[in-house]
Parts: sequence; structure tokens; C-alpha cells
Amino acid sequence: MTRKQILLASTLVGGVVLWGGLAQAQEAQVQELVVTGSIVGSQRAAIVEQRNAENLVSVIAADTVGQFPDQNSAAALSRIPSVAVQRDQGQERYIQVRGAPNRWTSVSIDGINAIGVDESGGQRAFRFDAVPAVILSALEVNKSLTPDLSAEAVVARVNLRTFSPFDAQGFALSGDVGRGEMTLGGGAQEQYAVRASWSGDQFGVILAGSHYSREQITDNREFAYDAAGPTILDYRNYRLVRESNGGMFGLEFRPNDDHKLFFKSLFTEFKDNEQRDHYVFQISSALSGTRSLSGGNLVGVPYRGTFNDGYYANSNWVNTLGGDHRLDAWDLEWRFNYTETENSTDLPLILAQQGSPLQRASLTYDRSDPQLPTISLARTVPGATAGTFARGASLTALDQTVFPVNIAIPIDVAVTSEAYVYKLDATREAMFGNTPVTVRLGIAYDDRTVAGATFATSNTLVLPALLPRIGATFSAANYMTTTPWITGFPSGFGVNYIDNKAMRQDLMALLDRLQTAGLYDPARNNAPANRYAIEEKLLAAYGSAKWDVGAAQIVAGVRVERFDQSIDGFLTAGTTTTPVAFDSEDTAVFPSINVKYDLDDDTVLRAALSTGIARPSFGTVRAGASIIDLSRSVTGGNPTLEPERTIGFDAAYERYLSGSGLASVSAFYRAVDNVLYETTSPVTDDRFDGGGIDRTGYNYTTTLNGGNGKLYGLELAYLQQFDFLPGAWGGLGFQGNLTFLKGDFETQQGTTESFPGTSERILNTSVFYEKYGLSARLSYQWRDDWQDTLGGFGAGEFRAATESLDLSLRYAVNQQFTVFLDANNLTDEVYVAYEGSEAFPSEVEQIGSRWMAGVRFTY
Repeated sequence: MTRKQILLASTLVGGVVLWGGLAQAQEAQVQELVVTGSIVGSQRAAIVEQRNAENLVSVIAADTVGQFPDQNSAAALSRIPSVAVQRDQGQERYIQVRGAPNRWTSVSIDGINAIGVDESGGQRAFRFDAVPAVILSALEVNKSLTPDLSAEAVVARVNLRTFSPFDAQGFALSGDVGRGEMTLGGGAQEQYAVRASWSGDQFGVILAGSHYSREQITDNREFAYDAAGPTILDYRNYRLVRESNGGMFGLEFRPNDDHKLFFKSLFTEFKDNEQRDHYVFQISSALSGTRSLSGGNLVGVPYRGTFNDGYYANSNWVNTLGGDHRLDAWDLEWRFNYTETENSTDLPLILAQQGSPLQRASLTYDRSDPQLPTISLARTVPGATAGTFARGASLTALDQTVFPVNIAIPIDVAVTSEAYVYKLDATREAMFGNTPVTVRLGIAYDDRTVAGATFATSNTLVLPALLPRIGATFSAANYMTTTPWITGFPSGFGVNYIDNKAMRQDLMALLDRLQTAGLYDPARNNAPANRYAIEEKLLAAYGSAKWDVGAAQIVAGVRVERFDQSIDGFLTAGTTTTPVAFDSEDTAVFPSINVKYDLDDDTVLRAALSTGIARPSFGTVRAGASIIDLSRSVTGGNPTLEPERTIGFDAAYERYLSGSGLASVSAFYRAVDNVLYETTSPVTDDRFDGGGIDRTGYNYTTTLNGGNGKLYGLELAYLQQFDFLPGAWGGLGFQGNLTFLKGDFETQQGTTESFPGTSERILNTSVFYEKYGLSARLSYQWRDDWQDTLGGFGAGEFRAATESLDLSLRYAVNQQFTVFLDANNLTDEVYVAYEGSEAFPSEVEQIGSRWMAGVRFTY
């Protein structure tokens, strides 16, 4: 379906159900149908929780069926004020709270620390695309910290809350079935979810499962530049099958009102099967011709193909045993948790290269649209004199057969983590003089092990040189199909898909034969300098007190954390590899105070002063490094990095309105020391000296601590259903938030840079209608340009502003069944990165809109 067809279908469906609802409204003594899965019902619960919170927190709750309108938890969180998402091929993956680097936000699941591990351990960023929103009861973003929360957060701590069997009495069953389509390529979307629970007077059990999948086409173009103009024109097409699966099992025993025991096991996974068809025109290496920013006319342009059928996976297995007990004057909570995380990449690449100048293309290119340049192709033929070349006959399609040199690059990377968490909290009421005080004490111990390697291409196999030794041949040209690319981007030439799955199967068989012959060693796929094994032990203790002073409530206390880290890796210099190890320890104190003042029954003022820490990621602090004496360069981790430390202030005005509404204004400021950033700088000590070689002054590419930084902003939010309006109009409502952000930090070189990932403005808005069985929401999200990396051509790589328009329709047929229609990315957003200015786009990508329809049930 086209975007126009989706909008038309959505309008028709919405019109039909709205007409039906209005017709009901006109009947006398109409019996209003409670909307199953209501917007207002879920926001009411969230508003009450936010109103009663001790700290500055934003909450989004599942609807009355226990579902979010979003596919994964990152998309659901993006509806909270000042939360923006980072996407991978159009799908939400990471979040950024208040525009800060995602390493400044920590995550917990049911209050238990959850460490984030990305594809190569390059950052401590939690993969939210691996957690389906359907298995969550609520998501909360703590923007100010209290002593009972981990200090491993600079701007926010996100808590993902799962269901309890006692959320519903007796037997409860709910779920949904949905099918839909991706408009670019017509790939299928499907979603299935079910949750069943039973609870009696003392015992409860819950079982839940979910599955979501999509078959997606991704259009992608990438470019690079020098002073004369573009140096490469890069055309890519990805065929993806992505799926998210989740399962949960829980047992709970409540022998009486004073005791509760429970066990909960949660498994989530994200899987991505990616076929890549990719051609790069290296126009700066043409044999002759001219090129400029506007266009070029070139002879003998080399181009290469890259192909793969790759598999990426991320999984989390979270197991928690715990209890809540009332013992005399004390309330005790204890938790024991074991969490296992794995992030793997299996990517056998084929790089297809040309061997003769006559196999190259001659071409003209037109950059009238800098984001989508077009190419006119021709053959390259011998020129008038020996050793020269000229343009030949025109071509309507790319010649995909001229790749005699095929190179295999097997990439096989996995990062795994294991964490044991022990946690005990105690609370009691006490009197200090004439003042009642709530005292909280707690202790927690985290024992973590992380092992893996950073993502790199370490093993290169030139197949024409190796395969004759085992009596075999290989050519990417043999896998060309007759199926043209499915694309919405112009290119100027035709190109067909490669059968990547057949190619992968044959390549893996050849690699097995090469390994048997001693010509291929899989251990070399991950160079020693990229490998790491890290152990972390975090012991924390806290104490806090809560008391009232008139209309004010004060929560103050301190948290102490001792952090021990052991890092093992390898240092490679030439052909010599040496094991290296690094140990560090740190003890830090984190005071905080949160004040809530009830100005009247509907108005709350808040202020908070808190401190936090962000520890460097695993791949960043790896002890390994690679030294190349010929180029006087070192590339590797930096185990001497200091953590980023912060002190921050928050203030908020909250006005609670009728219709489960809220109007709020909040401001924040974070001062950060030891800001981390990637750079290349001279080696200034003797850590890399060895073999009689002084490596002081070598160029060291790594992550360093900068100087001081600051991040500050203003958040405006408004939410209300206009239930004071007459009749059917009372179903209208609005939800919106707008965030203004600023921030920068000092580098070691004394320059001032913006924080990568920070948009200066973030907007989330929704117009909704809920009455007479109809629940409808039209949502718009937008974020301003943001800097993605430092350096590069111009002033670094930026991401252009992005927007998303989504429609969600629900109609309650009766108390048990609801039909739904979701349409996402109705604007057919094109995602653009650029270098320095938008005249130099470095990446352009599109996935198209999508829709899904189905039925939800609850008993």
C-alpha cells in the first residue's frame, strides 16, 4: 500500500468507528462502553504515581489490557518528555534522555541493575529493541536520584516494570493478533502476544509470551568528499527479517499481609537477518575526467560490490528471586538476581573487486539533489593511444559480472555478560523529637563479568589465491539473480539482487575446507588486541530519611559505592602479542536531596540536588591495543580512563488537571567532570614501550577524558482529556511535550565541543479521542539536528532533524474484544546524516511506512 492508501484507509476506518460512536451518543439513555485498552485509564494510573513520587519522575503505564501502542520499549519511552530515540534502519533501538549521551542513562528491570552491552561492547548502552513493550506493565524515567537508586546515572535512571499475577484477581487472559505490511517492498508485519495469570488468596502464577516480526527493505546511500567534490558514491539495499520475542514466567506466594515471596524469569531477544547488496563507485580513483560538487564526467571509475547474509542477535535472560516482609517495625525487601546477556554478530562478507581497467565503468553523475545523486553508466574501452582509455557504449544497467577478485572477510563477534545482584532494603517509621521520619537503609552487591571483542575486520582471505590450493573456485557473479532491487530512491541505472543466502551457504562450505587444509584460522577473526575480559564488583550502601515540614516533603540521604574493576587483554606490536592486565578501584560518595512542596491540592513544586557517575564502556577501557611502528600509531582501549562524575539540579512545577491531566514546567542543569570523547593524540608516557623501542609521541587513537562539561534544559508538558466539553466532544484530548536543550564540554586540546547526540529541541505531541468505545491517537514526534561524531569533513558528522507521524485506532466491540489499526511513519521519513553542512550528506536512508491491523482480547 502507498502512503496515500494508508492515510485513506485510516481515515475511512476512523470515520466509520467515530460515526458509530457519535450515533450512540445521540441515543437516549446511552450506556457508555468502557474502552478496553484506554488511553485515559493508563494515563490516570501514571499521573497518580507521578503525583505521589518522592523524586522527579515520568511514568508511562500500560493500558487496561496491559499493552502499549508501541512495538518495543524504546518507542514507548519516546513518548515521555525529553526522551529521544536513536534508530537503526528506521527501528527504535537506544534512547537519549534530555539529549545526553546514552551512556548517561542507566537501566533497571523491576529495580535490578541491567547493564547494557552493544554489538561490540563499545558503550554501556542498553538495547531497548530487545525488550517488547507488550510484556511490560509500566516504564518510569527517574530524572532525579534518591539514595536507594544506583548512582550509575548522570541524567536519568529508567526502570522497566513487569507484571505480577496479583495485578488481576482470579483467572485473567489477554492478548492480541495482528498482521500488516511494510509499504516499501510489501514485506509482512506480524504480532502475536498472550498473557495468562491466576491468583487466589495466597498463590499466583503468570505466563506471558510475545512475538513480533517484519520483513523490511532499507534504501541506503552513503557518500564521502574531498575539496574537489564527492570521492565515493555508495549505493546499498538491505533486505531484513527482524523479530523480537519475549517470554515471562512468574510465581508469587502471599501467606498473609506481612509476607510475600516471588520468583520471576524474563527472556527477551532481538534477531536480525540482514542481506546486503552494496556497490561503491570510487570516483576519485577514475582514470581521467572531471568531478565537482555539482556533477562529473569520468572515465574508468573502479567500483566494487559487498555482499552478505548476516545474523545479529541480542538477548537478555533475567531471573529474580525475592521477598517482601513486615517484621515488627521494619519493612524488609530482599532480591537475588542472575542476568545473562549476549550480543552476537555473524557476518561473512564478500568483497568483490575488479582486476582490469576495462572492467571499470565510465560515468557521469548529477548532484542536483545532493541527497540522491544519479549516475549514467557506460563501458570503458581502449583509448586512441596505448595505455589510454575512453568512454564506450552507454549502459542501462550495472555490469555485475566484472569482479574476478573475490575477498572473504568473516566477522564473528560475540559479547557476553553475566551479573549476580544481591540487594537488601529496610524501611521503618521513627520519631526524631516530635517529627515522624521514614528511615531507609540498604545494601547491594553487583558481581559482573563481561567478555568479548570490539567489532573489526581482522581476517581477510583472498579467495583467488587460496581456493586453487583445494581445487575450488568462487565468483560473486554466479549468484546474480534476475530480480531488480526494490527501491524508492533514484539511481539512474538498473541493478539486480544477489542470492546472498546461496552465496553464504557455499562460502561457509569453502571456509570449512580451507580450515581443514590449514589455510584458514577462525581464531584470527578477532585480533587479540580487540579482545577483552572484564570483571566488575560494585558494593553499595545507602541511608536516607523522609520527613514533612508543613506542606513540604523532604527526602535526603547519601549513597556510598565501592567499585573494583579488573581488565585483561592483549597488546600487539608487529607479530608479537603480549597479555596485559589492569586493575583499578574507586570509592565515591553520592549525596542527594529531593524536596516536594504541595502548593495546593492540585499543584506541586519540586526541587532536587543529586550526584551521579557514568563509568566507561567495556570496549573503551579494554587493556588491548595494536601498535604499528612503521606508521608510529597506536589504536586501542584506555584502561586508565576516569569515570564521568556529575552534580545536578532539577526543579519542576506540576499542575494536575481534570481529565487525568497534567501541565508541567521543569528545568535541569548537570555539571560533568572528566567527559569522555574519542580522539587521536600523542602518547605521553611509557605504557607502550617495549623491545627497546620508545613509543612516546606515537599517534594514539582512543577515548580520553576531557575537562568540564555542562548540560541544561527546559521541559514543557501538557496532558488532558477535555471531559468538560459537552457530549461527544468530551472525548477529545491532547498530550504534548517540548524540550529545549544546550550543552558542551572541553577537550584536552582546549576546544569546546557539543555533546554527540544532543538535539536542541525535541517535540512529542498526540491528539486523541476516547469515548463510546473508540480510542484513537494521532502522534507526531520530531527532534532537531544533532551532532553524531566529532571531527571529519567540516565540523563532524551530524544527523538531520527527523519526524514521525503515527496513527493508532482502537474500537471496543464489547468488553472482551477490541479491533485495532496502527499506521506508522506516515510521513515516509528519510533519515539523513551530513558532514559539516547539509550540502555534504554522508548517509541517506529510508524504510517507508507500515501498518498493522488486528484484534485484542481480554477475559
